[in-house]
Amino acid sequence: MNFEMPETTRMIRDTVREFTERELKPLESLVIRRESERGMKDDSLLPPEVEHALQEKARSIGLWGIDVPEEYGGQAFGMLAKCVVTEQLKHSIIPFVPPPDSPNLYLLKEQCKGAQIDKYLMPYVRGEKKSCIALSEEGAGSDAAGIRTRAERRNGKWVINGAKMWISNARRSHFMIVVAVTDPSKGSRGGMTAFLVDRDHPGVSIPTSYPMIGEYHPYQVFFDNVELDDGQVLGEVGNAFVPITNRLGVRRLDIASRCLGLAERCLQMMIEQANTRKTFGQLLADRQAIQWMIADSWQELEMVRLQVYQLAWKIDQGAKDFRRDGSMVKVQATELIQRVVDRAIQLFGGMGLSKELPLEYIARSARVLRIVEGPSEVHRWVIARDLLKNGLPSA
Repeated sequence: MNFEMPETTRMIRDTVREFTERELKPLESLVIRRESERGMKDDSLLPPEVEHALQEKARSIGLWGIDVPEEYGGQAFGMLAKCVVTEQLKHSIIPFVPPPDSPNLYLLKEQCKGAQIDKYLMPYVRGEKKSCIALSEEGAGSDAAGIRTRAERRNGKWVINGAKMWISNARRSHFMIVVAVTDPSKGSRGGMTAFLVDRDHPGVSIPTSYPMIGEYHPYQVFFDNVELDDGQVLGEVGNAFVPITNRLGVRRLDIASRCLGLAERCLQMMIEQANTRKTFGQLLADRQAIQWMIADSWQELEMVRLQVYQLAWKIDQGAKDFRRDGSMVKVQATELIQRVVDRAIQLFGGMGLSKELPLEYIARSARVLRIVEGPSEVHRWVIARDLLKNGLPSA
């Protein structure tokens, strides 16, 4: 059992850490202001020209296509490296992710075929197109098997009707991965199919958005007799459920990596404040209550980091079914950041609640993470159900 990080991954980590300090952290006051001022609107937190400049700077230092296979022009460093990159980027609150976004990459590179590779996959890995996944519905959030959007065969076409909600980045994506029921009698066991749908395809509309706590601003998407050729089917007809759930597992790993970076940022701020701030003539660092906050935060952070890195390593080794492990890291990491940022705010007092620091922003954004991609209660149920059915895994 070798717990040492590969040399290449360490080099990437150090490069991204410097990029975050130099390019991202100076933009934090801009993001905090834009998030405060946008109100009910869905304005992006980074102005397009700023995001474009960051992308070009990231590309110039090799921060691009980290986990994209070499045959598609990527660097093929793998999932562990991608998790380390994400963790370092989230030492800042800036919502910047070097394309492509891993969860949809994982699904597309496994499922795209024929003309789909040139039309969707390649522009996606090059950062020329953005994607989103349209899965959740009003009555099917955590229970993805409960979706009602239908895709029926009519005159040699697939015709999609239905509505999706809580769809992140719908208006900013060039295409969607839409999951629909193609055989109601089979449900999730052979009755669901994924489709590639262009955002501006006839019959697709995005009329509604949902202003939310923190940086998230998802949308509702309607499909009104959306006609598609067979070439828009992603993967095999009827077999979308397992690939989609594994894609969700990658997304949960991505969220966990974000939480690690945010938690470490909070902890670093706590340490610096404790070593400089005095109350009643004594440094906060000399007070046991503060010492315990810092000690508990570091221990919890290290334990979750080991979980995250282990799952990333498993994926790099070829693991195909990691739903239970994805649930584990999602629960532990999202609850970790909530505890750590709460301690940090408590340590900073009134200043921790102000927009002079990023802590209140982190607290609000982190609260969302315990619900999106499945709430903690559902993930605990998934873990328990797996263990009760299959027993403890071998060491």
